[in-house]
Amino acid sequence: MEKTLVVMAAGMGSRFGGLKQVAAVGPDGQAILDFSVYDAKRAGFTEVVFVIKHAIEQEFKATVGARVEKVLPVKYVFQELDKLPEGFAVPEGREKPWGTGHAILCCKDAVKNPFAVINADDFYGASAYQKISEGLEDTDNFCMVGFKLSNTVTENGYVSRGVCSVENGFLVDVDEHTKIDSECKFVREDGSVGSLSPDTVVSMNMWGFTPDIFKYLGEFFVDFMKEKGTELKSEFFLPSVVDSLIKSGEKKAKVLVAEDKWYGVTYKEDLEAVVSAIKALCDAGKYKF
Repeated sequence: MEKTLVVMAAGMGSRFGGLKQVAAVGPDGQAILDFSVYDAKRAGFTEVVFVIKHAIEQEFKATVGARVEKVLPVKYVFQELDKLPEGFAVPEGREKPWGTGHAILCCKDAVKNPFAVINADDFYGASAYQKISEGLEDTDNFCMVGFKLSNTVTENGYVSRGVCSVENGFLVDVDEHTKIDSECKFVREDGSVGSLSPDTVVSMNMWGFTPDIFKYLGEFFVDFMKEKGTELKSEFFLPSVVDSLIKSGEKKAKVLVAEDKWYGVTYKEDLEAVVSAIKALCDAGKYKF
């Protein structure tokens, strides 16, 4: 089966600063994306589609893009503010992107196969790609790869995570928790402190879809634009569409749990830990470029 890896790489990473999609983390200057594509190819993916903005096109293609093209066929899709359904326009003063749902909708003419969606700046690990590749074999259902919460926190600040409710192996709900610390404690809106099990399954935005998701995204995005299209900061989120489809009974999403630790550069201070972890994996022979 042909499988596509869709990489959301349009964001500039405001908290980290700079174009973190091309930040060097590997022993030979590789970016996180180089490792993602390495793992994806081993798991059976046959092409990569990068969702980027024209503003980063030149730098992105000259660095990561040039390297990835030697590994798998590459396509580029551009997520721009004015990529809207007929009859809608960008409100004056809007600068914020339209969100992850819009990013994937922009791929509808480029993606024809079952596909996985990842963030460009997240290191998911080999087991995650194997699991989502296997999940895509089931063309009746969507899927997602979740991670144990303790494998996704950072010592350098709070993180937000979508806590997954799962029944019989399928996703029921994702409840967003903010301000989670390295001990899996979190701060509620009223200021009180709660605690989550380290084994709690959380979503890290690694989804698997069949191409019919584009039909739903198109319909939902029109509704979103009617309701919130004049707002300057509202976003059309991919998980919200999945949640609506699950609750309406139109679709089901199988939950697969990765065995590896997730690494990401949420804060600039996280970079050192990511570099160290990847070096250890390379030294152990897990990656051979």
